[in-house]
Amino acid sequence: MKKISVVLFSFCLTLAFGQKVSDYKYIAVPEKLESFKRDYGVKDFFIQSLKGKKYEVISATKGQWPVEIGGNACNVLFADVKDDSSWLVNKVILEFKDCNDKVILESKARTDIKEFEEGFQDAVKKAMVNVYASNPTVNLAAVENTQRVEVQPVKEAPVQTQTKEAATTTFTTSTATKFSNGKLNLQKIKLADDQFILADPNSSVPYATFKATAKNDVFRVKLANGESTLGYIENGNIVIEMPQANGDFSRDVFTGK
Repeated sequence: MKKISVVLFSFCLTLAFGQKVSDYKYIAVPEKLESFKRDYGVKDFFIQSLKGKKYEVISATKGQWPVEIGGNACNVLFADVKDDSSWLVNKVILEFKDCNDKVILESKARTDIKEFEEGFQDAVKKAMVNVYASNPTVNLAAVENTQRVEVQPVKEAPVQTQTKEAATTTFTTSTATKFSNGKLNLQKIKLADDQFILADPNSSVPYATFKATAKNDVFRVKLANGESTLGYIENGNIVIEMPQANGDFSRDVFTGK
């Protein structure tokens, strides 16, 4: 149980201190997409897709930034679209990095459309599914070294009369609930009022991460393999719509134990 608690607590800290694309308001896009021999309208399509998700797209040239950014690169996320195509298959990678050149999100997608212009834009559209709308709730301009900010609260967090190891055990036993789909036995762990995970005690990666939507009991779900889908609560059960290779979805139903 101690091993399980430490693994789950470590993951929760990653969520608490880690950054997300949606934390940002400003996204810088390069003047030219270097990995493409021709643009094929990819840059303009990418910019419009970001604007559609409420981001303010700016130049990668610092001197052209809006005054309110204050010249601080940590207020800006740097995005790029990379050509990842193979023989007869158009593929792209969307890459988002912070001011320390740390990758915040990498989203890959492919398309069956062979024409370059339409195909690349379709791949970008699919990759953008993993990019949530801008919702900047914190000031990201605090410091240049974000890794140091992530580590320090863990080392210095006060733990009253318990050791840190004891505190992690208390956290997991007080917030975890067991659910099973008949094959997997997972723990539901609440991270915030609008977020929880289903976690396998034998894995450091959550089986699924749930984020609330505007509709009651309906959640955006991020699977362990990086795919995004929907989940919901139905008669007390947790249901995940699992993507299939043919484009359909199957129901993965977890019942409380």
